Amino acid sequence: MVKYFCCAGLLRSTWDQVCIAFWQRYPNPYSNHVLTEDIIFREVTPSNCLISRRLLTKTSRAPRWMERYLPKKMSSLAYIIEDSIVDPQKRTMTTLTWNITHARLMSVEERCEYGINPENGSWTQIKRQAWITSNVYGLSRAIQEFGLARFKTSVTKTMKGFEYVLAKMQGEMPTRTLTETATERARETALAAKEKAKGLASHAQKKQYV
Repeated sequence: MVKYFCCAGLLRSTWDQVCIAFWQRYPNPYSNHVLTEDIIFREVTPSNCLISRRLLTKTSRAPRWMERYLPKKMSSLAYIIEDSIVDPQKRTMTTLTWNITHARLMSVEERCEYGINPENGSWTQIKRQAWITSNVYGLSRAIQEFGLARFKTSVTKTMKGFEYVLAKMQGEMPTRTLTETATERARETALAAKEKAKGLASHAQKKQYV
């Protein structure tokens, strides 16, 4: 059984700008999970299409109930293949990505089509499709639901990252607001305080029995 997901996105930038931003989108504040990107293959076809293949390394922490099925040293890393075709004549860019690690546990294949928005030639529309599968007997449905939820969250971050890079390219203030930054720092502070409180509580409990 395959879990299918489809959505549309819109970037208020030209197709040319989006294509340039695509190759410059890492790093950005919304892609801290992307560790490395390496070009494996690239060529220009006789019809002037640019074909590329890249290898991306990302952090991808699995939930605790899933970690038992993963190698201990590999549970927090994911290797992704990204194929892309840029057609300057048709003004389209098509990308296909899929994971090559833990594929038996869960496979996520994504296809994106970038084209000129028919209602506004200065904007770029994105059609995004995803297929999520799992072959783990008895857990496939739960794993697919988890994969779909994570994918939806990833799409939101991807779009924000795109907008951030495009804003920087155009000399504008990046879309990440002070409120977002302050909220993230507050969460980090709260988490640190929680861990410290746990440590103090544990130390105090030990003293009672000394």
